[in-house]
Amino acid sequence: MSKGPKSAGGRLDNRCNETRQLGHESAASAAHVCDRGISYAHVAIPPDFGRCIGQTGHMVENFEHCYRAVRSKDPRFDGWFFTAVTSTRIYCRPSCPAMTPKRENVRFYPSAAAAQQAGFRACKRCRPDAAPGSPEWDGRADVVARAMRMIADGVVDRQGVSGLANQLGYSVRQLQRLLVAELGAGPIAIARAQRAQTARVLIETTTLPMIAIALAAGFASVRQFNDTIRTVFATTPSELRRRAHAKASDPWSTADASPGTLTLRLPFRQPLCPDNLFGHLAATAVPGVEEVRDGAYRRTLALEHGPCIVELTPAPGHVGARMTLTDLRDLTAAIARCRWLLDLDADPVAVDELLGADPDLRPVVRRAPGRRVPRCVDGAELAVRAVLGQQVSTAAARTSAGRLVARYGQPVADPRGELTHLFPTVDSLQRVSVAMPASRQRCLTALVDALCSGRLSLAPGCDRDEAMAVLDSLPGVGPWTAHTIAMRALGDPDAFLATDLGVRRAAQTLGLPHSSAALTARASRWRPWRAYAVQYLWSQSTHPINRWPAVAGPIKTLKEAA
Repeated sequence: MSKGPKSAGGRLDNRCNETRQLGHESAASAAHVCDRGISYAHVAIPPDFGRCIGQTGHMVENFEHCYRAVRSKDPRFDGWFFTAVTSTRIYCRPSCPAMTPKRENVRFYPSAAAAQQAGFRACKRCRPDAAPGSPEWDGRADVVARAMRMIADGVVDRQGVSGLANQLGYSVRQLQRLLVAELGAGPIAIARAQRAQTARVLIETTTLPMIAIALAAGFASVRQFNDTIRTVFATTPSELRRRAHAKASDPWSTADASPGTLTLRLPFRQPLCPDNLFGHLAATAVPGVEEVRDGAYRRTLALEHGPCIVELTPAPGHVGARMTLTDLRDLTAAIARCRWLLDLDADPVAVDELLGADPDLRPVVRRAPGRRVPRCVDGAELAVRAVLGQQVSTAAARTSAGRLVARYGQPVADPRGELTHLFPTVDSLQRVSVAMPASRQRCLTALVDALCSGRLSLAPGCDRDEAMAVLDSLPGVGPWTAHTIAMRALGDPDAFLATDLGVRRAAQTLGLPHSSAALTARASRWRPWRAYAVQYLWSQSTHPINRWPAVAGPIKTLKEAA
């Protein structure tokens, strides 16, 4: 894959008509505003409003609930919708600490892109462009949610809107109509808003020249970059940098001395329990690909323009991230994959309210609320690791994966630690030969063949139902493997591991039915958050997956695993 400005400039063809198309999107999105007395939009809100809005999770013609959320200044509503003020032409998070605007001056938009297109600029105080994403895009499986996950992963920047539409199986016109109907903005505008946020991170955390930042953030030209920054942030790129350097005391929002390295904050909705999240990643870390060092979880990522090493550290109110990128054009994808890995866009209050309503789970939820589902950075990698983990201990699964890495992974350099390889690609595993039972070897071969042929997709925008149907057809893929992949690779919030030994033992400890069939029936009251119920059930054991901080360093080095 070629690197540098020549490759970045090649993306101009995908977006040569962007300015013209944005004009059409702006006109369409004008009808997607929740105005006082006349509500035109579906504005997403947390599920605790379900009694007022029905079962879909969308606010329909209800200005009052949005305005009540703004007056409460509760940060859990950030990312669900955006508040625009007509008297100042500024849009904010619902939790913005500024004085609550008058009702007649307020408009509500379902996305930052829609607010930007309507002519509102981002608030400099609450920085709404940096709010956590809507939990809906992770939890839902419809085409809009799939499109949002793919846009976050950088598909529009890499392949254009036509590439996004082709992967989803829709025409560009159909996709445009669907996104505008729900979000008030089309794919180009949403990608543009994402580029603006990426550019802001690079402006504030690096000393790169502006032309390099423009290309790295995905803009087709420096002029487009300058115009977008002025429109979205009501200031110039140079002024953004000047203000950021004046506040350079934050260790998680400053430039790093190493080339291609950035440190930044990943926001989330409170609360967050790091024990099972980081503990699980640490306990299952594959030697050479993952490790724990100096209180941080570290791993390698395979991105479009080269390898990346990320270091993730839980902190009050955010996760600190240090990213060393081969090419800064991969920053957007790296952030998206880290957020997905840590389930940072979840709404823990909504999850815990439902699970805590069960008297048998209530004490467990109250003891350590805010548990997330530890996911993955690559669906194919997780699927391979799930097969290797069939009916073996965590340590044995790590050892098997480490052998694959040593034999088939691409080497990387890591001056700060002992990471040595990327996890092998599925293409490199087509003729894999490692020590394992014959039945598991057949299962792994079938999985790899399905991934390589395209019959099975586990990418961010894949169709969950289709993926599960293919998984169920593969030899050796039973309920445990399929639902592990659904929970951690596909992001299904309702996946449930009824056959998992740890889940069944925890259920027995809590006085719940512990046979697979009876437990599945009992778990129906935990829908649609059964994947989170699994995390609370697992927390009943003393397994290392529930401990953070973990012991520094991997249990075995890559050399020992090989």
